[in-house]
Amino acid sequence: MTLVCTVVRLAARTPGGSGAEAQWLVLVTPSETEAEAAERDAGRRRKGLSHATAAGIGTSLDVSEMAETLVNLLVPDFADLATVDIAEQVLVGDEPPHLDTSGDVRLRRIAAAQSPEISAEDLLAVGEALPPVADNALMRPLMKGLPVLVPDVAVLYEKLGVDPQSLPLFVPSGAHSSVAVPLYARGLILGCVTVWRSQLPSAFGEEDAALLHDVVSRAALGVDNARRYTKEHQSVLALQRSLLPRSALDSTAAETVGVCQPAGGGLGVGGDWFDVIPLPSLRVAFVVGDVVGHGLDATTAMARLRTAVQTLADLDLDPGELLTHVDDLVLGLSSEETAGDSRSETAVLGATCLYAVYDPVTRKCAAATAGHPPPALLAPGEEPVFVATVPGPPLGVGGMPFEVTEFDVRPGSTLAFFTDGLVESRGGDIEEGMERLRSALSGADSSRTLGEIGQGIFDSVLPPEPSDDVALLLARPHVLASDQVAEWELEADLSLVAQARELVVGQLSSWQLDELGFVTELVASELVTNAIRYAGGPVGLRLIRDRVLVCEVSDPSSTQPRLRRARESDEGGRGLFLVAQLTDRWGCRFTGTGKTIWTEQPIGGAGPLA
Repeated sequence: MTLVCTVVRLAARTPGGSGAEAQWLVLVTPSETEAEAAERDAGRRRKGLSHATAAGIGTSLDVSEMAETLVNLLVPDFADLATVDIAEQVLVGDEPPHLDTSGDVRLRRIAAAQSPEISAEDLLAVGEALPPVADNALMRPLMKGLPVLVPDVAVLYEKLGVDPQSLPLFVPSGAHSSVAVPLYARGLILGCVTVWRSQLPSAFGEEDAALLHDVVSRAALGVDNARRYTKEHQSVLALQRSLLPRSALDSTAAETVGVCQPAGGGLGVGGDWFDVIPLPSLRVAFVVGDVVGHGLDATTAMARLRTAVQTLADLDLDPGELLTHVDDLVLGLSSEETAGDSRSETAVLGATCLYAVYDPVTRKCAAATAGHPPPALLAPGEEPVFVATVPGPPLGVGGMPFEVTEFDVRPGSTLAFFTDGLVESRGGDIEEGMERLRSALSGADSSRTLGEIGQGIFDSVLPPEPSDDVALLLARPHVLASDQVAEWELEADLSLVAQARELVVGQLSSWQLDELGFVTELVASELVTNAIRYAGGPVGLRLIRDRVLVCEVSDPSSTQPRLRRARESDEGGRGLFLVAQLTDRWGCRFTGTGKTIWTEQPIGGAGPLA
């Protein structure tokens, strides 16, 4: 036995003494062997890896990021080389199939780390798929979630069952031992972690394999959680995208481009949405809304509100009245959720909405807002301004009116509708965000496409990872030319019905639409007659020519017309029925002075007009 002697001088002299001999402490201990030192060093590495794993694994919901963290923990203290291979289904959020043999496993390398001393030039690179390996007894324990310890790499050359020319793809040059541990969770093989030693002198042993198995087991739970998150995130994103209209639309009333961007930082998809809804008489509705929260609950709530807005828009309500009905719906949803076993607050609380209707004939836009930021208007040659809408309460408050703001839209103008995520930030002032948006809109001249303008706004206003979802809807309203519209006002005199027919036939002749003359004359005659007889005057008559021919008759009454089937003995009641049969669509909307009944007829073979 080798002894180590340690001598320590206690004091120069004894206390109170003079010229006495110095006192010494002599320690004699057995020396530590190289094997014991190596074992102590290995124990230190294992303890450090265990602590680092507990702190670092499972903090991310990204599979690739988690794999990178894992290999960096393993190298260089525990191994000279570490790789992580993941089943391809896991990378897209799907569940890998249940497999019985190792030959059926299909993996892709997503992370690798190595110390500078090990040679791995020929090893399979990150991003590449592992070549198939035949089922063999050596790798079969992996299918049961057990580690495979290879203290001598020479065993792999004999039992791996791989073409010798392909072995460099699997085994790094110079490695002397290896451990492979499956990423095993809920009975599924999610992937495999493999470590190799080359410069570290001691070969992997049972304790190393047990430690790596514990580390990888924790990582497997994290990978499975990340896979589930990826699946849910993609499902919610697909659901949200399927619920939104096409990003770019071009109609008679406006050209539009809309974009939704989820929040960053792993918050997931939320409840922001936009919509562009065609309305009768060539008008269009612009909608933006926001449901607080993220994930499937918020997206589902968004879908319910968007469907409600679309349904109510079909009734041709003014913006304030429409938001009142949506507010009542949200109150009903709140009561429904409160009465149930669970409550999904994102479905009923914190929802905002802006609804605007643009008329290309009058060049006016009417908007109402329920707790939502106002739209921005950029007129040609002017600086952007935010429309001074009267803010209403968020949806679900109840009992408060929503006031309508009407404003002119000059030809060539651009409208920007957005959710608060574009201008709000954590710790930031919303006014600063509005100013950033105003500055970004300043360069939005007509020479740039709406898509380019939208991308420029996102680049200028949003941080790399926004803290909230964002919806942006840009619109360039169109204007109908004066020769596409003809309108007249008639007194409440039934003798003027004949004049109304003459006006209609003459206008259609000047538009070279004589083929529509008979039907339109009959429709105008019936509607003008009913208006004079039951509502009084003045009566407005208007024709609009575009992709369709629109005939409108307005009167001061607020009575809703009813379509009914007249009996054989009835002397009247067939006028509205005839109108419905002769036209493609008809309907009624209420105005501030009464109502307007409209009809639409297709113009055969006609495209968009100037």
